[in-house]
Amino acid sequence: MTDTATLLEVKGITKRFPGVIALDNVSLSIEAGKVTALIGENGAGKSTLMKILSGVYPDFEGEIHYKGEPVRFTGPKDAQQQGVVIIHQELNLIPYLTITENIFLGRELVTQYGTMDKGRMRKKTQELLDRLKLKVNPDAQVFKLKVGQQQIVEIAKALLTDAELIIMDEPTSAITGSEVEVLFDIITDLKALNKAIVYVSHKLDELFRIADNYVVLRDGKSIESGEMAGMTHDQLISKMVGRKIDVMRKTADRAVAEPLLEVKNLTLKSRLKAGNVLDHISFEVGKGEIVGLFGLMGAGRTELLESIFGLHPAHSSGKVSIDGQPVCCDSPSRAIAAGLALVPEDRKKDGLVLGLDVKNNISLTTLEEIENLGTLSDAKECHLADHYISELRIKTPSKDQKAKNLSGGNQQKIVLAKWLATRPKVLLLDEPTRGIDINAKTEIYKLIIRLANEGLGILVVSSELPEILAISDRILVMAEGRLTGEFSASEATEDGILKAAIGVSPATDGGQRSAISGQTL
Repeated sequence: MTDTATLLEVKGITKRFPGVIALDNVSLSIEAGKVTALIGENGAGKSTLMKILSGVYPDFEGEIHYKGEPVRFTGPKDAQQQGVVIIHQELNLIPYLTITENIFLGRELVTQYGTMDKGRMRKKTQELLDRLKLKVNPDAQVFKLKVGQQQIVEIAKALLTDAELIIMDEPTSAITGSEVEVLFDIITDLKALNKAIVYVSHKLDELFRIADNYVVLRDGKSIESGEMAGMTHDQLISKMVGRKIDVMRKTADRAVAEPLLEVKNLTLKSRLKAGNVLDHISFEVGKGEIVGLFGLMGAGRTELLESIFGLHPAHSSGKVSIDGQPVCCDSPSRAIAAGLALVPEDRKKDGLVLGLDVKNNISLTTLEEIENLGTLSDAKECHLADHYISELRIKTPSKDQKAKNLSGGNQQKIVLAKWLATRPKVLLLDEPTRGIDINAKTEIYKLIIRLANEGLGILVVSSELPEILAISDRILVMAEGRLTGEFSASEATEDGILKAAIGVSPATDGGQRSAISGQTL
């Protein structure tokens, strides 16, 4: 008999894919009115388990008991109708539909005459967006939104239903601090209504703030579960990975290096309204230097990397130089030829061809180099893939495995491998560890530092301050399309960086300098 506080219970679930056992005899319980943190490395089986609980994978071994009764959801709609919804990390939106159309897709409201009640749906959408403090038009097409805004639309979709169990998969991976606080307030309200929440995040600080219970998965198996009270960061990390992980933090300043990448007066005009997305931005990245770029949502960080890479030639102006030579970055192909590489924010949409295998994805940027008499050399392609699978420790059954079947962390490593294969001089990284567990993050941090030590210039965008502080030799801060601050590794503090990100000038003895004027603020 299921305990009355237990809303959902999983017993002995096993899920197999060709060549892989994703889940192996997993058992756990989810209590009503509480937040249960689902913790584990990338590849531990978290996503597979959530897809089973939300009806995406109806075929599995084992049992699910929901409200004390055995159940097997036939699909996501069946799960929704019974009160189980999921907020996906990897966005599950239709790009060319509006926000309203996405939120009500498959559950449209109709008038008494049987036609769609667009007015009522739009009004309800506006209420949800107001609740989540997202200031966008309900009629805006989703593809025009930034990734963080799309994440909030995903959250709005889940809040539309009167669900009993809400599964949140990395819900804060692309949203800012203020938006995180709004989400946490909503979670508190949901708990008060006796809703159960399964919360997946690699940000352990979040889990200690909101989670009541935890469940640890490792290598597809349930390792341990219990109450969060009394647990420490180190204990959770040890349970996740089976060993101690040392979190990095850079405090020493790197010697000033010769400029490798120089950007002068880079401006990007807005296509949606009057004004600029980027306003006369100038900075340098030295040879072997890691420059972190921080800013809140809408600051223009992604647009800056895209403009340097030649994605907005018709609307941007300014000068870009590499090794002192002017670069005409009016297209990605010219940027690549000049020695630039961009790892995009959204790996599934912009970084991978999910239907291709690992070796095909890694070789995409070097097709000319691996051809033989006009045809691709399978031997060269396999050699390239084997090298980076080993070098980056990509966990895959084989190089012929489709990219879509790998965990988020391993997918990100494939994107990195693809660009490293071009042997770039400057690496542009946009949220390189989004949705990646702490062990995989540490591996990527070490890789970034090693690449810098080999002479690459690296510009890395991150929404996570601990990440920026961990790897950066120097930190630039953006707000509303302008550079508002610059810190060395030794003088950087979370407080100072955040003040610059919201346009508040710290005391002059903090050492912050304007990246535009070079004067002390």
